[in-house]
Amino acid sequence: MQNVYVVTHAQSLHHIQDLAGGWYDTSLTEKGVNQAEKLADFLYGEISISGIPVYSSDLKRAFETAEIIARPFHSSVIQDERLREMSFGDAEGKPREWRNEHITPLPEDGDRLNHRIYKNAETRKDVGTRICEYLDEIISKNDEYLIIVSHGQALTFIIMAWLKVPVENMDYCNFRAAPARVTYLQKDDLYGNRNVVYVCRDIM
Repeated sequence: MQNVYVVTHAQSLHHIQDLAGGWYDTSLTEKGVNQAEKLADFLYGEISISGIPVYSSDLKRAFETAEIIARPFHSSVIQDERLREMSFGDAEGKPREWRNEHITPLPEDGDRLNHRIYKNAETRKDVGTRICEYLDEIISKNDEYLIIVSHGQALTFIIMAWLKVPVENMDYCNFRAAPARVTYLQKDDLYGNRNVVYVCRDIM
């Protein structure tokens, strides 16, 4: 049986400054550090096995969360840019007023997959493609337990990739995510089914 715990990074400076995240690179707040420590306690209580792989986005807020989580496991953090949040292009680091003025909303019908919500932003297809590629890569190692630390918008694509949803069908789905939440994915040995045990559990 394979057990995958996906963590949305803890509170970061851009949250309290109300700035767009994406690839805008900010560190954890003091509250975020405390949240990450609680996440570490929870996950070690769930797993209690040293040396399990901990994968993380290379953006500061995710990597700093992952480093704290990895400590009780005596694990090193493996960073990869493919676990990054969706890039918001020209909106990154911008205040809410700017974002409201420049947004191009997703169409209800039409080509949502290749839509860019801001100029130079990634599309859903871009994000889905890179996350599917990376998830397939790490899942194929068949570790019994692993932890992935990523981002709120990226979580939707991680779950869809886990469920083997083709990228061309990733145009509508969304899972609401908040900082410092845990999602638990599990693959059974008998049928090879990929289960979503729970999404965005609040352990604070």
